[in-house]
Order: sequence, then C-alpha cells, then structure tokens
Amino acid sequence: MCQLFIGANRELWQSSTRSMRVDGVVTSIRLETFFWDTLEEIGFREDLSVSQLITKLYLESIEAGHNISNFTSFLRVCAGRYLALIADEKLQRDMSASLANVDADGLIGEEDSLREQRKALFAKKELAIQ
Repeated sequence: MCQLFIGANRELWQSSTRSMRVDGVVTSIRLETFFWDTLEEIGFREDLSVSQLITKLYLESIEAGHNISNFTSFLRVCAGRYLALIADEKLQRDMSASLANVDADGLIGEEDSLREQRKALFAKKELAIQ
C-alpha cells in the first residue's frame, strides 16, 4: 500500500516559495509542488493566474467573514477539497468547465454528509481493531 505514496515523484513534496501581490500587499507563499499544481489547475479552469486565484480566494474569504490565520493551510485544504470532490465524482475534471457554475451550497451539504458517514465508518473499524 505504501508504495503508492512513497513511489510518487519526489518533486511533488518539494516546497517552493512564490512571491505575489495579494490585496495590494506583496507576500510570499510556500507550498509543495503538489498544491501549486492543483491551484494552477483550478486557476486554469477559472481563466485566472495562480496569483489571481489566490487573491480571489483571499478576498472572498475575508468578505465571508473568515479569519484565515494560516492562509497556506487554507490553500492546501482548498486544493485537497477540489481533488476530493473530483474523486467523489461531485465535480468533473473538465478544464473547460468553470467552477463558478457549480451549486456550491448543495455540494458542501453532500460533502459534509459524506464526511460524517466516513467518520462513523472509521470509528466503527477502530473499535473493531481494538
């Protein structure tokens, strides 16, 4: 099982720092190549550069009243959720389809329900293992 993960291209977990302007402020963001690649894919779908995507995510999160004290973690979760939604077949990996047309509230509800189901399944298995 582990070979699936440890056999992956080493470049995927190499970190790199990119400097960009977010809301008029120059900042540096350090992420692993895997996350940069995923953010590039999301940006491509939305016809945005990675810098534009990150700025959009930042501004919309502030507008929604979120306090993002660890913005790089937020970006990792955004990338992970995007890929999880594709894996769960809630999104198509169609580079020409904008995410702006997705029923976000409906997907979030489904995602929350699925997460709770998985947590219950994992807890049940953990009890059986003990």
